[in-house]
Amino acid sequence: MSLKWSLCIGAYQGKDEVYHLEKIKERGFDGLEYYAWWNLPDIRRTAREQERIGVGISAVCTRFISLVDESMRDAYIQGVKDTIEACRVLGVKSIISQTGNELEGVPRDVQRDAMVETLKRCAPLLEEAGIVLEVEPLNGLVDHKGHFLQRSDESVGVIDRVGSPNVKLVFDVYHQQITEGNVIRNATGYIERINHYHIADNPGRKQPGTGELNYVNILRAIKDTGFDGFVGIECGYTIDTDLAVEQFKSDIVARL
Repeated sequence: MSLKWSLCIGAYQGKDEVYHLEKIKERGFDGLEYYAWWNLPDIRRTAREQERIGVGISAVCTRFISLVDESMRDAYIQGVKDTIEACRVLGVKSIISQTGNELEGVPRDVQRDAMVETLKRCAPLLEEAGIVLEVEPLNGLVDHKGHFLQRSDESVGVIDRVGSPNVKLVFDVYHQQITEGNVIRNATGYIERINHYHIADNPGRKQPGTGELNYVNILRAIKDTGFDGFVGIECGYTIDTDLAVEQFKSDIVARL
């Protein structure tokens, strides 16, 4: 089994999804993460371009609506329905979801219960479509102050309560390094609840190899579990993107 590699929209600044897909094909990668699919001018055109190029979008986001605010439940579910329809056109099998920020004055367990219930209501829609919704914990120290889910153990607890094979996590190594460290143990120990990974180095959120994280060891440990899904490089770049990708392939991928 081998890992699949994706780049994220914005890797080539100012360029559209077609340019990114052509670059991904050229560099021997496997997919593009395009977050706000609703910003695509014509998703059917994008679908045709994917077919022409031979590589496609591997993940999108659902609309950015709070999961912890019960009053937003209907809007969140409608956002998931809209995203599933876009995924059907684009052939996408993964939808990333943030949780929204913690609500002031509302007990944390009430907010967590609201999230679980909303995800439970989404699960049959996702199961029918054959698409996985991935909840993403984010760090609150540097990038996302107040984001509800930050720790991987609490996030796994939410996924386990939802109890659907189509509701999992995206494990972002950069975020979890800042929040809790213990990366290899959590990234591999929770493998059954993780659908794909994001990677960037810390500090700075630049390409792997520019900070403190040993990505050869981290990615080797993930690969050794038998995981064969996507690892998305979600970062800024200190050098030309093409050069950074080739450096990543030679310095890290070749050593796995």
